[in-house]
Amino acid sequence: MEHPFPSRTRIRVGPALSVLAAILVAALTPRPAASQAAAHADVEAARAAAARPGGNGARFEVSFAASAHGGPLTGRAFLFLSKDPEPEPRLQTGLHMRSGTPMFGVAVEAANPGDAVVFDASAHGFPYTSIDDLPAGEYYAQALFNVYTEFRRVDGHTVWMHDDRWEGQKLTVSPGNLYSPVQRVYLDPAQPQTVRLVADRVIPPVEIPPDTEWVKRFRFQSKILSDWWGRPIYLGATVLLPKGYAEHPSVKYPVNYIQGHFSLGNPDGFNPIEPAEGETRGRAGYEFYRWWTSDEAPRFLAVTFQHPTPYYDDSYAVNSENNGPYGDAILQELIPEVEKRFRVIGEPWSRVLTGGSTGGWESLALQIFHPDFFGGTWSLCPDPVDFRAYGLVNIYEDENAYWRSFNGIKADRGESRETDGQLRYTIRQGNSYEWMLGPNSRSGQQWHIWEATYSPVGSDGYPQRLWDWKTGAIDRRVAEAWRKYDLTDYLKTNWSWIGPKLVGKLHVYTGDMDTYFLNNAVVLMEEFLESTTAPYYAGVIRYGDRQPHCWGPRGREVYELFDAHIRLHAPEGADLASWHY
Repeated sequence: MEHPFPSRTRIRVGPALSVLAAILVAALTPRPAASQAAAHADVEAARAAAARPGGNGARFEVSFAASAHGGPLTGRAFLFLSKDPEPEPRLQTGLHMRSGTPMFGVAVEAANPGDAVVFDASAHGFPYTSIDDLPAGEYYAQALFNVYTEFRRVDGHTVWMHDDRWEGQKLTVSPGNLYSPVQRVYLDPAQPQTVRLVADRVIPPVEIPPDTEWVKRFRFQSKILSDWWGRPIYLGATVLLPKGYAEHPSVKYPVNYIQGHFSLGNPDGFNPIEPAEGETRGRAGYEFYRWWTSDEAPRFLAVTFQHPTPYYDDSYAVNSENNGPYGDAILQELIPEVEKRFRVIGEPWSRVLTGGSTGGWESLALQIFHPDFFGGTWSLCPDPVDFRAYGLVNIYEDENAYWRSFNGIKADRGESRETDGQLRYTIRQGNSYEWMLGPNSRSGQQWHIWEATYSPVGSDGYPQRLWDWKTGAIDRRVAEAWRKYDLTDYLKTNWSWIGPKLVGKLHVYTGDMDTYFLNNAVVLMEEFLESTTAPYYAGVIRYGDRQPHCWGPRGREVYELFDAHIRLHAPEGADLASWHY
């Protein structure tokens, strides 16, 4: 959810002001009579430059080679301009854009090899809105084409989306996308200049890690989702086995279904290779490995899901008008496939859930929407669980997402903060970044996947916007359509029948200075849950003092909580002994 910003802002005279200055200077400076015609010509040239699309500054022409992509291409072209040549500029950006590397996006429709896609002052960028806003200086330039695929959906709509290639909707590394070599350029936005870049390289397929003694992977085509999207859609899982799995062939085990962003890594960061002395990367995973393979650890299977969609790296595990029936596919295809391939108990009391952020919301939603299927959830820093606190926006009552009026003063709403309260960036800036990556909710980022998951489908086949991306004005009709995914509202509306099925099953953890203000929605959910009496929810909600995203129990701590919960809540006669060897 994090986005780039320049570390500092330079105040400069833009091209429009430079043109105006040129006109005034040409018109007012005394000149010899012989040079009056030349002065008039200077003024007219300045006016013509101001009238040209793209202004008077730098212009990039980006194309792709036939050797990289032989036919017409529909998608989105990107231009990266970095001050640092390594790693490649495209790799200095990503879902969190920590580097602040300037990036610009332009739509591409049925372009042929060699066709020029123009990046000029009209191309939308981030963190600089326009190329003309860039400070003059040396840059390392690189181009990339994000290739779209046509989907003819079962609902009758045809949409163009990026078809995930098992990379988790990471456009800068997605197999089949095209990119150019890095080119060093000197830019002065006030001076006319054309730079040409040719994408002649293709990102190779993802290398799936091989199975090991401890970790197994599988992938299969989902019939439910492929039928809906009109193209093959795949689901998968990565499974971490307990110690002694092979030596105890008759034992069946409980399962922790871990929710979260797409990853082919080992569940819980399981790392059997000890990091070098002083190296922190992988250290927590190595300590978890030592505990998991010791005699102290309770014996579970740990399972992560892979369910990327054409909109995001993760489906949010629910049925959606725009995303399709991912909830059905997970419950009817993916989990049954896990439980067919591996020895699991397969009873509700033996299926527990956990996850953080996106996975925090999913683990709560799966438990709440399917109370008879799962035995409990431990959800960390969940995405908004109450849309009265959708970040800092009340979607049902606020008029605008980008600002609030306080005593007549318009104050920008923040999207991300530090634990001392300092803002990193605003909701307006975050939405501008996502629009640059892809209109029609195709950025592969956070605000857009929420719309793709919760919104009704529009007449064009893409999600209806909750708010106008330019102005922030909220569409109340769309907001009301979101209620069925508002977890607190769902609990309130259905507590009479769902409450008895959830007693003791809901455990939520969040920092009280969550980076994305997600703790506010948890507070609203807690207010309702603590008010329940028929029955009382009897769960756990905990806040970490001045803790950011994503605070809560992990690793050894959370598995010990699972074990204690199962021992307490398993039905009479359940086998609690065989898997405690």
